Amino acid sequence: MTGGCLVISLDFELHWGGSEKWPLNNGYKEYFRRTRESIPVVLSMFEQAGMNVTWATVGFLMHENKAQLVDSLPADQPTYSDGQISAYNYLENDWVGESENEDPYHFAHSLVELVKNTHGQELSTHSFSHYYCNEKGQTADQFYHDLSAAKNAAHRYGVSPKSLVFPRNQYNAEYLKACKKAGIEIVRVNPLDWWWQIDSTQSESKWKRLNRGADAYFAIGGKTSFAADQIKKEEGVWLLPASRLLRPYNPKELFLNNLKIKKIKKEMTIAARNNEYYHLWWHPHNFGNYTQENINGLIEIVNHFNALHKEYGMQSKSMGQIASDLNQ
Repeated sequence: MTGGCLVISLDFELHWGGSEKWPLNNGYKEYFRRTRESIPVVLSMFEQAGMNVTWATVGFLMHENKAQLVDSLPADQPTYSDGQISAYNYLENDWVGESENEDPYHFAHSLVELVKNTHGQELSTHSFSHYYCNEKGQTADQFYHDLSAAKNAAHRYGVSPKSLVFPRNQYNAEYLKACKKAGIEIVRVNPLDWWWQIDSTQSESKWKRLNRGADAYFAIGGKTSFAADQIKKEEGVWLLPASRLLRPYNPKELFLNNLKIKKIKKEMTIAARNNEYYHLWWHPHNFGNYTQENINGLIEIVNHFNALHKEYGMQSKSMGQIASDLNQ
């Protein structure tokens, strides 16, 4: 590889990403409506730039209606000690509509089709039910059944997922065997900085979150790009490090917004010059507020990639493409 490689992976989840903490009657319906409107814009931008991007999609979203989803549920579901965090809790309380037209917050069949049919985009998995691998009560066997259901959901689109992003970044090395058994070849793992080691999102310290946020703007963490030999393989699955979270635009942080984009561009340049990988990620719903401002930031990043491609030959690859390269 010459000129480095930009990797982008997106955690596509809509309301399933936080159904236990985001009340839809508190402004979130409009938030996710704007999210949905931004996705075709982002897809068009990626396609025009020739960028290959991984869309790690929650399996629940892949169904056309509630009846189809219910028929697809695995028999062995997660037994979290705190049942409130389970997406099944939201489903069982009958808080989900009958179809995408009625409930565009929990079904995204049309958008999944759009992702699949946009050149260069990889339809990947973010588990079936936004599964939390480090929460108490659930098991590795339950996670395997969840991945099997996610795989069946993707099969409706003629896709067999090769890559996985762990929900809430709850990477669990003990669950790699389940990944391999379910056909997953590569997973995204967290940066090495201590504030990215996430055991549980239910009791995280404010200090850890503060450091994680500050690192988006200031040089307090370690090096973000990495060489190919730093992509390790465990239990037959490649571990692809994440580099940087693209944090959403904040109108109260005008200076920091510019600093954030400037830092990402600088890190991309370092990767291009050193023939290294740079792995950027975010959630599509991060563009739900201040949508145009977030898109403007992404335009800067895409334009910078184009410049690095011309100057250094930087490539854009999905997680699945990287797995294929590494498996050769």
